[in-house]
Amino acid sequence: MSKINSKYRNQSIKKASWIGIIGNSILAIAKIAIGFISGSLAVIGDGIDTATDILTYMITLVAARIMNKPPNYKYPYGYNRAEAVATKALSFVIFFAGAQLFLSTLLRLIKNEPHEIPALLAIYITIISILSKAGLAFYQFRIGRKIESNMLIANAKNMRNDILISVSVLVGLVFTQLFKLPVLDMITALAVGIWIMKAGFDIFMETSLELMDGTNNPELYYKVFDAVEEVGGANPHRVRIRKHSNLYTIDLDIEVDGKLSIEEGHEISKDVEINIRKRVENVYDVLVHIEPEGNVEKEKFGLSRENIEDECSKKKRNAK
Repeated sequence: MSKINSKYRNQSIKKASWIGIIGNSILAIAKIAIGFISGSLAVIGDGIDTATDILTYMITLVAARIMNKPPNYKYPYGYNRAEAVATKALSFVIFFAGAQLFLSTLLRLIKNEPHEIPALLAIYITIISILSKAGLAFYQFRIGRKIESNMLIANAKNMRNDILISVSVLVGLVFTQLFKLPVLDMITALAVGIWIMKAGFDIFMETSLELMDGTNNPELYYKVFDAVEEVGGANPHRVRIRKHSNLYTIDLDIEVDGKLSIEEGHEISKDVEINIRKRVENVYDVLVHIEPEGNVEKEKFGLSRENIEDECSKKKRNAK
């Protein structure tokens, strides 16, 4: 059973979202306004990226409300995957903001539009932005890991990227002031746009794993196999693990003595489920299918211990 209370989890997501909305709203307004006043495209771009964070937190709030709904005939597993859907939507917003900044800056470079050297005010707001984003990112990471929310962790990663973006903007502004070359500000804006697009793409790929019923943690399978093997008379056969937000649904086949009664087989399956829940945290449900020993049916889906070991070996070889 999940060790994280769902009500507490949703309240934490909402609280973190409101803090993100308020903090980013102040920063976005300040950076965009000062960017125009100081004449810095890089600072304006940084402000636009911060403005997208406001939208991402609004989406997070909506997702938290949806996730709180109970299961029904349409969604028998509940609404927890609204978090993965919302996170994927965030990736599109982030990528679009980066692409827009990159293209608009590139057009200005191609057209060779005149651009003045940004005022020192741009440097000051960028330093404030770095310190503020660092605080927000730390808070979001801490809460996201505590309640195992991929959505909040994705937001925290986005803000961590914002810190790197602001640092690159600061470096660009300093060099612009030192060498009196306004084109450096525009080049920095291009780099910022590319970085934002990469962040959006990375988040998109991460959420695809959950939506395709995948998991990148082979240790979960080993825990399930070990849990089954500890139960007398049970032999693990095929295991399937899917994720719903921070919860796992585990579906597995076990082989038992074919001469056992239905009641005896049922008791073994109960012991298997109890043992799995002891070893694996945040289990939503465990489905156990009993088969007689030596069953020759070949299931198309699911993994055996040998499958996992083979895949891990391949990954190690590819890494070398």
